[in-house]
Amino acid sequence: MKTRRAFLKLTTTSALVAAAATQTRAAALPPSTATLAAGISGTDDRAAWARLAQKLAHPVLTALAERRLKATMPVEASPKSQDRPSVTHLEALGRLLCGLAPWFELGTDVTPEGLERARLAALARTAIDSATDPKSPDFLNFSKGSQPLVDSAFLAQAMLRAPTELWKKLEPPVQQNVIAALKSSRPIQPGENNWKLFATTVEVFLHAAGAGRDEARLLEGINKHAAWYVGDGMYGDGPEFHWDYYNAFVIQPMLYEALEVVGDETPELKIFRGKVRERLTRFAAIQERLIAPDGTYPVIGRSVAYRCGAFQGLALAALRHLLPAEVKPAQARVALTTVIRRTLEAAGTFDDRGWLRIGVAGSQPGLGESYISTGSLYLCSAALLPLGLPASDPYWSDPSAATTWQKIWSGADLPTDHAIRSPR
Repeated sequence: MKTRRAFLKLTTTSALVAAAATQTRAAALPPSTATLAAGISGTDDRAAWARLAQKLAHPVLTALAERRLKATMPVEASPKSQDRPSVTHLEALGRLLCGLAPWFELGTDVTPEGLERARLAALARTAIDSATDPKSPDFLNFSKGSQPLVDSAFLAQAMLRAPTELWKKLEPPVQQNVIAALKSSRPIQPGENNWKLFATTVEVFLHAAGAGRDEARLLEGINKHAAWYVGDGMYGDGPEFHWDYYNAFVIQPMLYEALEVVGDETPELKIFRGKVRERLTRFAAIQERLIAPDGTYPVIGRSVAYRCGAFQGLALAALRHLLPAEVKPAQARVALTTVIRRTLEAAGTFDDRGWLRIGVAGSQPGLGESYISTGSLYLCSAALLPLGLPASDPYWSDPSAATTWQKIWSGADLPTDHAIRSPR
């Protein structure tokens, strides 16, 4: 009996603590999250996304277009870091543009959003000119150290995602500067992990731009990740699986997009492209289930300061109409909106000049590894990929829909979830 009474006391106390914690969390939510829980329209969601895209873009693109990024951008980094000032500026440009590129690619229209989108795309082209002109005070580092390979790839990925707005509209001399800058990253050897896909992505862009390609560097990332598939839509980061978000940050998007360009070249690549598409769809299903109704999610593994960029897999699947059948477009929109606004609207996320600060929900510098700095943080923009869908797409036009999490925990009876049986 004594043991039973102690157990009951313990469970009652635990329940009270849990209830109090829930109330505390609810009180701490940003006002926008409470609004989202009520289910606002796709029009309102899109307006909120566009405002955040502008907020992210303004300090980076304005400063770089004016050739004063190095002079004015703060560099927040771990005290253990020594080289971040030499690489953080390219990080900011490449990572920002890789997320906003599909939005820019919609081009201009007469709406306020369309006019602002066109203005920012033009600013981005000027910024690319500044970043790749050897005579510019903001000529960025594409070749010294190892980090530039990473962000050369993110810039290349951005131009693959916006071939008209971020590549074809560049003046020919600027295009030549871009090609030279990207080729200068070739001596950097990628590690035996997701970095293989950075080399692949640079070469895929150079191939698409008609600038020649390094066959070995292009194919190695694809072949390695074919071997590193571990099942149920997930790849290892190298020979081993890591519980983190690198399948979303790098692996799934860059592998999928590389094969969209070169996947018809051989029967083997074509078969693998089909598998990669299927795995991305499964990965999107998993990602949608990870987002709680208040926009929180498991903070696991490396690089959590990339914030909502952790859901690039779901965002890309929505953009490319590769969502699983059980995840309706508006359902993905609700999930992504909650996580985007939870991470980017938290107090302290931006400094008083509009630059991102290290953290997941506000300023949390302890969550930054030694390789994290201000420029790194702009990978959060990758969650905004569905802005590249027109406002008429069901993703934006359909009424808000409950997420899988909301359905199950409200008592809805849903079919069971199953792994896919995609072979290596």
